[in-house]
Amino acid sequence: MIKSEKPTIFRSEGETLKVTFLVFSGSSIMCVASAVDPLRAANRISGETLFDFKLVSVTGEAPVTTCGLPVAVSGRFDGAEPTDMLVVVAGFGTQNYATSALLAGLRRAARAARACGGVEAGTWLVARAGLLEGRSATTHWEDMEDFSAAFPGVDVRPDRYVIDGPFFTSGGASPTFDLMLHLIRTRLGMAAALDVASVFIYDQARAATDAQPLVSLGRLDGYDPRLAQAIRLMEAHVDEPLTIDAVAKRAGVTARTLESIFRKSIGETPGAYYLRLRLSAARRLVVDTRIAMADIAGRTGFSSAAAFSRAFSRAFGEAPVRLRRG
Repeated sequence: MIKSEKPTIFRSEGETLKVTFLVFSGSSIMCVASAVDPLRAANRISGETLFDFKLVSVTGEAPVTTCGLPVAVSGRFDGAEPTDMLVVVAGFGTQNYATSALLAGLRRAARAARACGGVEAGTWLVARAGLLEGRSATTHWEDMEDFSAAFPGVDVRPDRYVIDGPFFTSGGASPTFDLMLHLIRTRLGMAAALDVASVFIYDQARAATDAQPLVSLGRLDGYDPRLAQAIRLMEAHVDEPLTIDAVAKRAGVTARTLESIFRKSIGETPGAYYLRLRLSAARRLVVDTRIAMADIAGRTGFSSAAAFSRAFSRAFGEAPVRLRRG
């Protein structure tokens, strides 16, 4: 990091991150969703507004995506309005939006923000504002050659996404989802990122006939394959939990090794993760269904409704009955 640069947002922090998505007509709806929805899911899972995000456009009107669907925005982009993270999402027709006023606004916003970047063709606008000069960046693979020619001062890489100091760039929808999972993982921990990936059943390539996993490992950096195997065992035995010794044995390691793997990869013990996995499954049933609490307790491996209620209250700060009423 250059000495004068602000601390990266990609680090462990508990405070809310304010995020502004500047969306242009011609964007892919998948790029918009991949940028926004992981943060929305992180907020829902945590029960807190850890990512305070909003969508804006240049005119304040709803930009129309390539599939014809408009994206609701809260207003017009204002480069002077404070934000921690500015994400420029663009697609076809980007050259039509690169006015001097917009580029000046991007520069002003980037100076004040802690991070600024582009999704797919949004990289072009960030580069045209002069913000990527001397930086590493990426864009959609179809535009890589043209982008390199247009911005010789940018180190263009064929990566899925690139983070260089306070600037980040992403090549498309799936890489943007990866980027947001990376943001969640670095700020909130591996377990939170796993939970968000699970919401979307986001995993490495699988056949359509494979069972949908409760926990999707996604393309998260450097997880141990024994971790994946252990988590698969846990998710397959939510209603009748295995002992940690049994999980370790089936994963081909000792209980002590399994604990070391979990602490290194996720930052908690296998037992704590297993309990949280079961409670997360229970919370979804409490919030999204009308199933009786005793039945939820049984489905998530608790010996009684009372034991379930106590564990739930410790984890989420309120009893499941109160959460459902709220």
